[in-house]
Amino acid sequence: MVAWFQAAPLALVLGAFLVLPIIMIVIVSFWGATEYSIYPAFQFDNYEFLFSSPVTYKVFFNTFKYALITWAATLLIGFTVAYFLAFHVRSLTWQIALFLLCTIPFWTSNIIRMISWIPFLGRNGIANSTLISWGVIDEPLEWLLFSDFSVILAFVHLYTLFMVVPIFNTMMRIDRSLIEASYDAGATGWQTLWHVIVPLTKPGIMIGTIFVITLVMGDFITVRFMSGSQSANVGRLISNDIGLLQYPSAAATAVVLLVTVLLVIGILLRFVDIRKEL
Repeated sequence: MVAWFQAAPLALVLGAFLVLPIIMIVIVSFWGATEYSIYPAFQFDNYEFLFSSPVTYKVFFNTFKYALITWAATLLIGFTVAYFLAFHVRSLTWQIALFLLCTIPFWTSNIIRMISWIPFLGRNGIANSTLISWGVIDEPLEWLLFSDFSVILAFVHLYTLFMVVPIFNTMMRIDRSLIEASYDAGATGWQTLWHVIVPLTKPGIMIGTIFVITLVMGDFITVRFMSGSQSANVGRLISNDIGLLQYPSAAATAVVLLVTVLLVIGILLRFVDIRKEL
């Protein structure tokens, strides 16, 4: 009984700010809408239109594409950075200093960090000007900005730290005697990395994967600005419906996105028991 009373405030907060809004979104997703108003109803028109439109599948494909490529890039960068900090930086002071250095970009707004790429990648930006002055290219590269490349680059810039932190935290918990035993048994550095460090780092990798995938799949500002409104993901689709006051349609899309993300998380949790890490 005492434990129940202690948990009650947190349960009320979660119910009011998490469960209740989700329930309302699900309810509104079955409502109807006209050009000027929405009305309570229980119909499947929004879901029928959503699943019958080829645009939906194209947008979901773009969303998964962005999430998968961003995940691969952030995992490579995040694992490398975390490995360097955990195993090559011996001083705790330097570990803290370098780790804080990785957090510096988070001292500014996501939008500011994202928009800062535009003058760098633009037709007359720093990247094109430098490559032309070096003689690498003869004319500016058009695909550097307002393309899938710029969208993914911004995603990687924004969310790599969400992969670094859990992996670094997991690596710091690895018993160093296991690594020494691996070397004593004659294993090479790559064998130790693949057979000892990577398996023990799986919880951190999965936590970082969940962070990155959920953030990318729900993001719409980055896609809008960095693609020059030439590409779309599910978040952008929801944003457009809200802008047109089509709240039931936006709610239906949000429900499908939520179910999709939960399925992805459920699949990821099958590979590792994150509760041991937490």
